[in-house]
Amino acid sequence: MGVEIERKFLVAADKLTYEVMHSPTVLIEQGYLNLDKARCVRVRTVTYPISEDISDKAFITIKGKAKGISRSEYEYSIPIGDALDMLELVEGDIVAKSRIRFGRWEVDIFHGHNEGLLVAEIELNSEDEIFEKPEWLGEEVSCDERFANINLAKNPYCNWEDEKSLEEKYNQAFLNHMMKKHEQICEVMRPLPERPIC
Repeated sequence: MGVEIERKFLVAADKLTYEVMHSPTVLIEQGYLNLDKARCVRVRTVTYPISEDISDKAFITIKGKAKGISRSEYEYSIPIGDALDMLELVEGDIVAKSRIRFGRWEVDIFHGHNEGLLVAEIELNSEDEIFEKPEWLGEEVSCDERFANINLAKNPYCNWEDEKSLEEKYNQAFLNHMMKKHEQICEVMRPLPERPIC
């Protein structure tokens, strides 16, 4: 059985380094064929920069109910055309994000109705694994269900105004500035077919 063990953190956007912002980046679009967090089915496309000369990829993933920071996960490659057709069938919004890979860390810059949200994730080999925390990590949100991608498809970040902390609001203002720089990197992404983000 496949098991995903993952910890998730907000990002202190003003502490992000040049090295992080200029690390390898892909564009991800994903949606859910069902929104049952006990047994969700996700479809994802991954678009690479033209400069990397890598074919776009697609996956279908079945995830079980989270138990703490662990849950069962089964992921399979599927044809990109099939994935695009499946994304027309999803429940809720399509979640779009640029993913920066920096060592073991994945930093997600969200777009569409989740724009302004910046989250870092790390996959672990065990729940008690010790790992180095970069200085740009903020509050841990591993067990905060609002930040699960499946819940962002149901209740996107733009609807959270009354729940956002002052730190999150500050990060969002700073992130708007940082994203202008990041967009220069994303200009080399292959454009995906036109379809609504939300």
